[in-house]
Amino acid sequence: MNGTIIGLLLPFVGTILGSSFVFFMKKEMPPRLQKALLGFASGVMVAASVWSLLIPSMEMSETMGRMRVIPAVGGFLLGMGFLLVIDYITPHLHLGSDTPEGPRAKLSRTAMLTFAVTIHNLPEGMAVGVVLAGALQAGSAISTAAALTMALGIAIQNVPEGAIISMPMREAGNSRLRSFVIGSLSGIVEPIGGILVILLASLITPALPYLLSFAAGAMFYVVVEELIPEASEGKHSNLSTVGFAIGFALMMVLDVVLG
Repeated sequence: MNGTIIGLLLPFVGTILGSSFVFFMKKEMPPRLQKALLGFASGVMVAASVWSLLIPSMEMSETMGRMRVIPAVGGFLLGMGFLLVIDYITPHLHLGSDTPEGPRAKLSRTAMLTFAVTIHNLPEGMAVGVVLAGALQAGSAISTAAALTMALGIAIQNVPEGAIISMPMREAGNSRLRSFVIGSLSGIVEPIGGILVILLASLITPALPYLLSFAAGAMFYVVVEELIPEASEGKHSNLSTVGFAIGFALMMVLDVVLG
């Protein structure tokens, strides 16, 4: 139980730590640093999706033979579709953009930025929750160490991500304290999402392989829809490529060595 609590809170702590950078950095984050951090976050999320979610999903479905790919593919596509719907029905504003997306709403820039970040963080919380749920189930191929490794990887990724969130809040005219609070609270959806997934998995045990790949699809949606376009736009995109390689390699090493 202690391991589960730690696993749920680790990503949130990473977001809080990253959001605190707003107290120590200038009003704007250097573009080169932001590109590198966006690439790093993308690399961690892609590696986590493959090694911690999709591969375990297929391993848990080995009794299906060649058809073991069905839960992985089905859940992956459902996860992508779920985030697509959420993206479509929620008014939000991506970082670095002046054009809101989703339905029209009379909301402040800060509110729409917060919605965008919430959409971003939800799949990460689901991913940690479903891996922890797998570790809690007897006979599962997922160990507690693997689950905590997943949580640690997301937490490491959330440190630069928290800074990427709080700094634009400051740039939008909010005080440093308000920017820190908003940036920190944007991560609260992760432990909440994780708890909900754990409860769902405990009620529907056979659904675990689908839930693993569902979380992978949701994370891939965020990477493809938001992180990579922002990291590749304009100058210094090569730094985002380097950041991606470092993030991917780090998460792969953590998962294989510690998990």
